Amino acid sequence: MNLDLDPNLDLDLERIIRAPRAAVWDAWTDPASLAVWWLPAPTRCRVERLHTVPGGAFVTSMSDDGVAFVPHLDACFLAVEEAERIVFTNAVDSRWRPALPEPVSMTAQITMRDHPDGTRGS
Repeated sequence: MNLDLDPNLDLDLERIIRAPRAAVWDAWTDPASLAVWWLPAPTRCRVERLHTVPGGAFVTSMSDDGVAFVPHLDACFLAVEEAERIVFTNAVDSRWRPALPEPVSMTAQITMRDHPDGTRGS
């Protein structure tokens, strides 16, 4: 939990995922797993690069027909703490260059904690 949230700038979501933390971690760090859930159906996701280390690339493309793919996300990881936390931003692209992504630049922090029903993600 981040106590420095600014309600004018920050969105804070929390979910209980009925899966062990290791499975949730794999869903974020395995390209085949990420491709399944990253975009809502029927849009299809292709993971172009996923190097989950600080400074690593996070690049995806998307397709409405499963044939023609267009860029979706070009980002980099800022922090990666195995099975606990992932932080990425699209304000800097996968080549560590300043970016002006549409519709907005953002930084996301995903945390994972054990919960009696699976994993608490926020």
